[in-house]
Amino acid sequence: MSSASSTTSGAAKPTSTRANPANKWEAAADWTDGRLGIYSLAKSNLRKIFPDHWSFMLGEICLYSFIIIILTGVYLTLFFKPSMAEVVYNGSYVPLKGIGMSEAYASTVNISFEVRGGLLIRQIHHWAALVFVAAMLVHMMRVFFTGAFRKPREINWVFGFLLLVLGMFDGFFGYSLPDDLLSGTGIRFMEGAILAVPLVGTYIQMFLYGGEFPGTDIIPRFFTIHVLLIPGIMLGLLVAHLILVFYHKHTQWAGPGKTEKNVVGMPLMPVYMAKAGGFFFLVFGIIAAISAIASINPIWAYGPYRPDQVSTDAQPDWYMGFSEGLIRVMPGWEISLWGHTLNLGVFVPLMIFPLVLVAIAVYPFIEGWITGDKREHHILDRPRNAPVRTALGAAWISLYLVLLIGGGNDLFATHLHLSLNAITYFVRTGFFVVPVITFIVTKRWCLGLQRRDKEKVLHGRETGVIKRLPHGEFVEVHAQLPQKDLFKLTAHEQNEPVELPAQTDENGVAAKAGVLTRTRAKLSRGFYGEGSQIPKPTAEEHHEITSGHGHH
Repeated sequence: MSSASSTTSGAAKPTSTRANPANKWEAAADWTDGRLGIYSLAKSNLRKIFPDHWSFMLGEICLYSFIIIILTGVYLTLFFKPSMAEVVYNGSYVPLKGIGMSEAYASTVNISFEVRGGLLIRQIHHWAALVFVAAMLVHMMRVFFTGAFRKPREINWVFGFLLLVLGMFDGFFGYSLPDDLLSGTGIRFMEGAILAVPLVGTYIQMFLYGGEFPGTDIIPRFFTIHVLLIPGIMLGLLVAHLILVFYHKHTQWAGPGKTEKNVVGMPLMPVYMAKAGGFFFLVFGIIAAISAIASINPIWAYGPYRPDQVSTDAQPDWYMGFSEGLIRVMPGWEISLWGHTLNLGVFVPLMIFPLVLVAIAVYPFIEGWITGDKREHHILDRPRNAPVRTALGAAWISLYLVLLIGGGNDLFATHLHLSLNAITYFVRTGFFVVPVITFIVTKRWCLGLQRRDKEKVLHGRETGVIKRLPHGEFVEVHAQLPQKDLFKLTAHEQNEPVELPAQTDENGVAAKAGVLTRTRAKLSRGFYGEGSQIPKPTAEEHHEITSGHGHH
C-alpha cells in the first residue's frame, strides 16, 4: 500500500513551472501560467518584429485617439442625461436662466460649467473624434497609395474601411446628443434625407426617430447607438484588425535585406512598446492642448433646439462635408409617380454617397481581378511606381475637396466675398472635370518621377562639378548612387498587361473571349501597358554606362 501511495504521489504534476519560485510574484506568475499559458503566448508574440518608419505611426494615432474617446466618453456618461423631458434651466450660466430646454441640453451645459473638468473632457472627446477620423483617412491613404491592401490584407482593408465609416456616423450621433440648435438642425436635415428614400424611408425614420421629430425618443435612441451599438462593433473590428496585423506581419519599405519573407525592424518588447507608450502620451498631450486652447461646439452660444429656428452657421463636422456638398449642389429635381413625389434633389446624392464609399471598400478586389496577381505582398510600392493607382487616389481626394467646398458654400461666399451661385456652379462643373484633370496630371507626374529615377540609376546624381573634356566639351560630373539607393530605385516589380486568349484554339475552332475577359484585358493595359509605366533600368544598361561606353 505504501508503495502504491508513493507512486501516485510521484506522478502528481507540480503546480509551478519553476522548482522554487524566487518570490511571491514569480509564484503568482507561475500559478497564472499553469492555467492560461501566458509564458508561451508572450514568448511567441512579445519578440515580434515591427519595421520602423514614420508613416506607420498613422495607424497608432487612430488607435490612441480611439482609446481617448472611450476614456473621456465614459466620464461624460456619468453626468449626461439622455432625455427629451422639458426642464427650466436654473444653473450657473446666466444668459440661459429661466429658458425651457431638454434635460439633454441642460445636462450638457452643466457638464460644461459645473462639473469639475467637464468642459475640458467634452473638448478632448470632440477633438479626439475629429483626430480619429482624420487619422483613419490619412492612414487608409497611406495603405492605398503604397499597395498595402494587396493579398493577404484585403479583409483587413475592409475592416479599416468599416472603422472609418462607423467613426463618421458615430461622430454624427455624438454631435447630435446635446440637443442644441446647431445639432438639431443637422438632425432635421438627416430626417429629410432619410424620408427621401422611396418605400423604406418612412420606416427607417420611425426606427431611428421613434415618431415625428423632435419627439421624445430621438436623444435616448441616439445615445444608445452612440455609446453602445457602434462603439461595440468598432471595438470588435479594431481587435480583429490588430489580430490580422500580427498574423500577416507588418508591411515594410523596400531596402537591402528586406524580402517578402522577412521583417527588418525592432522587437515589440521592449523597444516598440516603449516607443508606443511614449507616443500615446504625446498624442494625448497634443489633443489635450488643442482642447484647452481651441473651443469647439460651444452649445451655450447656440441655445437649445427649437423647431421654429435654424442656426445660420449650421455646418457638419468636416468628414461629413462630402455628403453635405452633394446635397447642396444637386438641383432640386422632383418626379411625381402614381401620386407620390420622388425628391431627386436629395435621393440622388444620398445614393451617390454610399456608392463612392463602397468603391473604396472593394478596390483591392477590383485591382486583384484586373492584375490576376495571386501572390502575397509584404513589400510596399512607392506611389510613383503605380501611376494609375496613385492617380485614382488623387482623383478621389480632389472630388472630396470639391464637394467639401460645396458643403461650405455659404462660408466660402461670406468669407471670400464670392457669389453663392458661382460657387455652386463651380462645384457642379468641378464634380465631373476636376477628378479627370487630377488623374491625368498625377499620372504624368508619376511617370516623370519614374524617368528621373531611371536617370539617377544610369547616370548617378548631379554633383555640380563641371569638367572640361580633351576635345573642349564641358560636362557635369555625376556620382554613382550607393548600392542601397540603387536597390530602392530598382526593387519594384513591373507587371505585364493581361493578354487576350488566341481567337482560335489548337484545333482551329473559333474561341471568342467573353465580355469580362475583354474588359479585364483592356483595364490591365490601362494599368500596365505602354504609357502607364516607364521600363526600369536593367543591370546590363547600368553596367554598359558605368563601364565608360557612351558615358561622359
